[in-house]
Amino acid sequence: MKPEAEKPASKALVTGVVLFYLVAALAMVMANKWVLNTTETPLFFLWSQLAIAALLFVICDLFRALPDRLSFDMHTAKQMVAVVGLNVVGLSFSNYTLKYVDASFYQVARGLVLPFTVAVSFVALHARPSLKVLSACGMVTFGFFIGVFLDGTPVSALGIFFGVASSAITAVHSVVIKQSLKAVNGSALALSWYMNSLSAVVLFPIVLLAGEGPGVVKLLFNVDELTVAPGAMSPLRTFIWGSFITGVLGFLMNIASLLSIKVTSPITHMVSSAVRGVAASLLGMWLFHDIITTGRASSIATILAGSALYTWFKHQESQVSSSSHNASDRRGSYERVKMEDIEAAAESKAKP
Repeated sequence: MKPEAEKPASKALVTGVVLFYLVAALAMVMANKWVLNTTETPLFFLWSQLAIAALLFVICDLFRALPDRLSFDMHTAKQMVAVVGLNVVGLSFSNYTLKYVDASFYQVARGLVLPFTVAVSFVALHARPSLKVLSACGMVTFGFFIGVFLDGTPVSALGIFFGVASSAITAVHSVVIKQSLKAVNGSALALSWYMNSLSAVVLFPIVLLAGEGPGVVKLLFNVDELTVAPGAMSPLRTFIWGSFITGVLGFLMNIASLLSIKVTSPITHMVSSAVRGVAASLLGMWLFHDIITTGRASSIATILAGSALYTWFKHQESQVSSSSHNASDRRGSYERVKMEDIEAAAESKAKP
């Protein structure tokens, strides 16, 4: 007897998940930029986000609010060395990118995540992309070059470097995440717990080695409070509120990702990503007075169009692959390695 097919998620549930991701991702970018504009300690800010998320995992586990109980096994932790190392470096570079470029330009600076992910998947998993997929990646790459080289607006070379580097690390990290899931029996929740807690432990000495110690002391003792304009928030209050907001949102996005995988389709995900990209640019103009030139707008539009085409092509290919698999199932055919999980991980890590 064939197993009973799962009922599709309700429209209200899908809408709720998409809206939550849209609002949470926008709030993460804007809150990060808000704090990074005032702090000299971006790595300490990242550490506080990870520590808050890990603490929330522990609190929820104590109150049995998670679907599975959390545990910490040293043997499992040793298998997380690669994924945690890439996570720390990738998030650090992502924060530095947002510190050195405008919020509206952040998507352009990290615009090569998709081409890098396809390239890494080809090298590591031998998942050969089609010509349609390569053309979509070419459009995304062209959009990146429009924003970086053809737009007349001055941009930070350091910000571009960190953006490209973090994009490459995100692509490699997405493959390592897929492999690391085996160490936690495929539990995305357990993987999020290990990544947040271990990343906080690893990052703390890096904060000191990077020379942020004096800046942390200056921040915690609120030395700059006397120089703050009347009515404005001090750097310490900005840091505390920003850390709390982004830490909580990061934790909630980890939890919601388990639901998102079940109720949203790739097309829905890409539409929400496109809306988020446009909204981030508009919010950057409004909150931080970013300048959106014709060249920058063209760059963002080209990257979003290429990403949308890529998603549509992959959707068509997955439909054809599924039909072929069903037709040849009796002949004992095997299913090719799928890239959807890898690309979904890359997209989630592209958010700061």
